[in-house]
Amino acid sequence: MFSLFKKDTENNNDDNHLSLISIAALLIHSAKIDENFTEKEKKIIRNALIEMGADQNDLDKILKDAELREKDSNQILEFTKEVKNKSVDEKKIVIEALWNIIYSDENADIYETNLMRRLSGLLYLDPKVVGDIKEKIKSKQ
Repeated sequence: MFSLFKKDTENNNDDNHLSLISIAALLIHSAKIDENFTEKEKKIIRNALIEMGADQNDLDKILKDAELREKDSNQILEFTKEVKNKSVDEKKIVIEALWNIIYSDENADIYETNLMRRLSGLLYLDPKVVGDIKEKIKSKQ
């Protein structure tokens, strides 16, 4: 009987791990869209993953797997599937990380703003919420 609970817990951990890889891949994709993936952006991604429940010990593996997944993909839809299933609060964490990545170089180019417009629709988030998060990030700059 106890082995059933252990398997269920392991499945939940595996699902969460895969979910975090997809979220990290989405964040990495947004960081690479301007062809300049910086240490500052990597730190933003790490902090967002921790905020979403990633274990500190698993971060390097999650990021390595996410980079490979992002490199092998040519579209963001597969990454957004995981985020779509998250709570509104978790989606806000992802959006905040995305805006932090975009404004980490104090400049949002046309590709980055286009990505955010597409993502807010794909994640079923109110554009006002996305805009409010953007303004919050910009005001910190």
